[in-house]
Parts: sequence; structure tokens; C-alpha cells
Amino acid sequence: MNIEEIKQILPHRDDMLLIDEAQVVDGKAMGKKLINGDEFFLRGHFPENPVVPGVILCEIMAQSVCVLLSDKMGKDVLPFFTGLDKVKFRNPVKPGDLFETTCEITKEREPFYFAKGEGRVNGKLCVSAEFSFAITKKQ
Repeated sequence: MNIEEIKQILPHRDDMLLIDEAQVVDGKAMGKKLINGDEFFLRGHFPENPVVPGVILCEIMAQSVCVLLSDKMGKDVLPFFTGLDKVKFRNPVKPGDLFETTCEITKEREPFYFAKGEGRVNGKLCVSAEFSFAITKKQ
């Protein structure tokens, strides 16, 4: 799935659309984000040694898992984080890195969805987490 196809699923735009491509393989969402160095979150984190903030890594994983719910996403709904659990940061993600996610839905109780995911660079684990979100109607 390219960026234009992802935009058909996710409501995120501009600086907050954080995945470049995604696909579903064996029921798992695989996402990719190339950190090119000029992202807004790197300007102040940290100017002399840019590192992708952990919360951004979690958001990238959450956006990638939404491709599994493409049939539930649409123009009249928004996905909202409802929780993060067991988050572990193991290695920094820096400019030039290709951050790759593998995420899956572990439980559904509409409108809530529970997932787990990992993010890697060159096969090296950078972050893992369990998270939940709700798909709600726009107000």
C-alpha cells in the first residue's frame, strides 16, 4: 500500500501521517517509515543528536496497525489511542533509518481494539508495545 492508498484509510495528514507504506501479511500489519531528518519532531529532539521520540515510534506502530481495520475506517470515523502498556525502548531511531513495524490486533471489543507491535531498524529491535485504541464517529 502506498501513501495515497494509506490516505484512503487513515485521517492523518501533513506532518502527522507517519507511515510511508504498509501491507498486510499473514494477518499482520507491516509498516515502513524512512526517517529522512527533516521531520518536525527532530528539530528539538535533540538538535545536536536527533533521535525520534518514543511517542512518535508508538504512533507509527498505531498507524500501521490501522491498515488491518480498513473496512472499519472511513471519512466519518477517527481512531484514538486509549492506552499504551509494556512499552520498551531498546535502541534509538535516527535520521537515515528505515523504521519497520510489525503489528497485529490481539483482541476486539468494538469500538475498542487491542494490539501489539514491534519496530525495528535493520532487523534490530527498537521498540515493542501493547496498545489499544477506539474507532469513534467524528463529532
